[in-house]
Amino acid sequence: MKVIGAGLPRTATTTTLIAFEQLGFGPCYHMRDLLGDLHGGIGAWEGVVDGTGDLGAIVDGYQSSCDFPSARYYRELAERYPDAKVVLSVRSGEGWARSMSETILPIFYGDAVMHYVNDARRLVDDDWRRYLEVMEKINFDEETGAMRGAGDADEAGLVAIMERWNDEVRATIAPERLLVWNPGDGWEPLCEFLDVAVPDGPVPNVNDTAAFREGILGGGLAVLNGWWDQRDRPSGGLHGAALS
Repeated sequence: MKVIGAGLPRTATTTTLIAFEQLGFGPCYHMRDLLGDLHGGIGAWEGVVDGTGDLGAIVDGYQSSCDFPSARYYRELAERYPDAKVVLSVRSGEGWARSMSETILPIFYGDAVMHYVNDARRLVDDDWRRYLEVMEKINFDEETGAMRGAGDADEAGLVAIMERWNDEVRATIAPERLLVWNPGDGWEPLCEFLDVAVPDGPVPNVNDTAAFREGILGGGLAVLNGWWDQRDRPSGGLHGAALS
């Protein structure tokens, strides 16, 4: 492990993933790795959360990491890989609060279609239930969650939660080992920090709010539709109506 991402979700972590790999620090461990093999990967993260697992075994073979769940354990990764540099991805507090309110928070809280679709998916997809329980623990646990208190926070409260996390990273990682990077600042500060050449073209901009919602809602509905299609179909509909 050469580069450890410590930024919160919705701080351009997919952009950070692509940037790390484009700069030669691939493969990069990211949420996509867990979601790409949820059945095979969730048990290892359950072990990390309950203190019985080996975080190093999860990221073995990766040159970099970013996004939760791995970024939640930036401190442990920094201790395990003392020569690795740490990149804290950031964005404006208001922008982060708005993005969280439109993406991650509705999965777990509130009166939103995304929330109800994910609650229903829990009931028919055991891997998804286990995944949500892991993410609830590392994100929103009242004592140890990285974003504890976010469920009932207003915009100012969410901004304070983001600042609390960023301040913790700054206080934990030695200044010479840490870069606080807003992808909007471009390649130069990141490349200087990592001692690599600046590539041609702009920093990529991916995984916006619409793409996130498409993936979560679409994925959930696909699972529910698949579950429904496997049912034992009755011979008639409600109150004797014909089946379409």
